[in-house]
Amino acid sequence: MLAGSMARSRAADIPAPSPDGLDRITAYFDNEVTSGRLPGAVILIQQHGKPVYLRTFGVRDTRTGLAMTPDTIFAIHSMTKPITCLGAMMLIDEGKLALTDPVSKYVPLFAKTRVGLQTTDPHGELELDFVPPVRPVNIEDLLRQTSGISYDYIGAEWVEHAYKAANIFEGHFNNREFADRIARLPLARQPGTLWRYGHSTDVLGSIIEIVSGQTLYQFLKQRIFDPLGMNSTKFVLATEDELARMARPLPNDFILLAGERERLAHPEWQSGGGGLLSTITDYQRFSQMLLNGGEFAGKRYLSPAAFEAMTTDHIGPGSGVARDYFYFPGDGFGYGYGLAMRTDPGNAKPPPPGSLGELKWDSGSGTYFGVDPKLDMVYLMMQQTQNERSRITPAFKALVYDCYPPALRRP
Repeated sequence: MLAGSMARSRAADIPAPSPDGLDRITAYFDNEVTSGRLPGAVILIQQHGKPVYLRTFGVRDTRTGLAMTPDTIFAIHSMTKPITCLGAMMLIDEGKLALTDPVSKYVPLFAKTRVGLQTTDPHGELELDFVPPVRPVNIEDLLRQTSGISYDYIGAEWVEHAYKAANIFEGHFNNREFADRIARLPLARQPGTLWRYGHSTDVLGSIIEIVSGQTLYQFLKQRIFDPLGMNSTKFVLATEDELARMARPLPNDFILLAGERERLAHPEWQSGGGGLLSTITDYQRFSQMLLNGGEFAGKRYLSPAAFEAMTTDHIGPGSGVARDYFYFPGDGFGYGYGLAMRTDPGNAKPPPPGSLGELKWDSGSGTYFGVDPKLDMVYLMMQQTQNERSRITPAFKALVYDCYPPALRRP
């Protein structure tokens, strides 16, 4: 990963996005809104530290008809993960936490965790056994999603059943109580052997609280949000103005609306894996800090060594980590600590657009951000749609890279 100054010096002769290309982005999202597939969106492209494209489309909420604005607040779901992982890396940088620390050092119930092992008996019947982990789940496993912790909609039938039967969202609970609930569940795989999306970053959020002596929000606010100027990024909205700025999905986006109800039902749970609300201008500052190599406006958030560790692929060849059938980084991408990074062109011919070394992550609510050192660019999309996100996200990325000459569009 290039440090910010090196990236800028090498990208000084990179052309700005073409006006025709930017017009195609505008036309695309205008059509999404006018066709009724999307209530609204905000799009931002920033190059060399300055916005070159910032447009709003449609409305925040079809019930009120309030126009989308740059300060509209979005549920960013899994785009919370890179922020929580940055917080953990800051503690590691300071020697207060270590990648090799067993999770049980902070959440003792993890010392009793077992791994579920499904086998077939001589009669062809499936059997489920529980075996000890070959090694304890550690902090690095939480950062790189190799803990064996799952979500209740990912994995074999027994995994989904175990998570749903445990009622892990029942009643009121804080981060520590939630980590205990996860610790009582079996691991889906041996630690360190499989990239499996799950509640790892939620457990990491609890450990940040234990190490720092603060709530996760207090820690993130003091160490990341306030210094970066991310003034609208939080877990719970407190004022009428904030509530009026909140974007909502279309009424037929049932999965996303159900997720919103779940979030509102647990205001006491500061989910490090998916609970934050933010604006495009707030997240742009976080993205620019990543592009700058861990620095923003003269303040360094991670040492160069810690930043390199966070943005290096830790699950690639030789790591011993397999990729789950739901491998969300995607073809051509590895995974560091809370971020995906482009390591190769991938198997598609031609390869999807982008650059080697680009960083990215997205969310179940349709939000997306990319950091491209080669083009000295960050680009972000804020929207609230589960129904359309799998179609819109690759289209958006292709439109961004189509703004550049063909030689710069692909790895």
